[in-house]
Amino acid sequence: MQVFHRGRVEYLPTLAAMQEFTTQRCLQPALALGDQLWICEHPPVFTQGLAGKAEHVLDAGSIPVVQTNRGGQVTYHGPGQVVAYPLIDLRMAGYFVREYVYRIEEAVIRALLHFGVTGHRVRGAPGIYVRLDDPGAHAVLVPASADGPDFTGLGKIAALGIKVSRHCAYHGVALNVAMDLEPFARINPCGYARLQTVDLSTIGVQTSWADAAQVLADKLETYLAP
Repeated sequence: MQVFHRGRVEYLPTLAAMQEFTTQRCLQPALALGDQLWICEHPPVFTQGLAGKAEHVLDAGSIPVVQTNRGGQVTYHGPGQVVAYPLIDLRMAGYFVREYVYRIEEAVIRALLHFGVTGHRVRGAPGIYVRLDDPGAHAVLVPASADGPDFTGLGKIAALGIKVSRHCAYHGVALNVAMDLEPFARINPCGYARLQTVDLSTIGVQTSWADAAQVLADKLETYLAP
């Protein structure tokens, strides 16, 4: 997998570039385009997934809202967040979508562990969460009930949304490092009202964007390997 650190880039041109890369490798397999991992940061933008509902955007204000073809609901991208876009041929990698999502989440969990933070999965709610009262705690979360996920005492630190076209995956995962978190209050993050969003700095981890980006890239390279 080739890794490209693209710095701060606008969202729409990046989306278009991912789509073009994926189209080329799907329609012209003879080109043998290898897997890539793009690491970047975006100016403020809200993005809606295919299932996104307008009512989950409470007050966008001056921040643009972009409709996308990834899975999931609305989320926010902005400075201080590491966004990772794996462009992977799942057929060549040898695993299916469910395992792909698991591997991305595992990479984020391992990246957080590098900083002394325990990341948790919440059944039925893709992404990674941390305990607000004790970010390093390893105690197992209470299982989801018939009423859906229970986010009590949790904060979401990484959001995930992907698209798969002819076995080729794009979009990816966003890890909050040191952000202005106020825009998350303008939406129901990932479609959940009152879901709290946190970043590493909020839970006491002081690290640079570049260091967090490198750690996440390394973990994704490892856990997305065929």
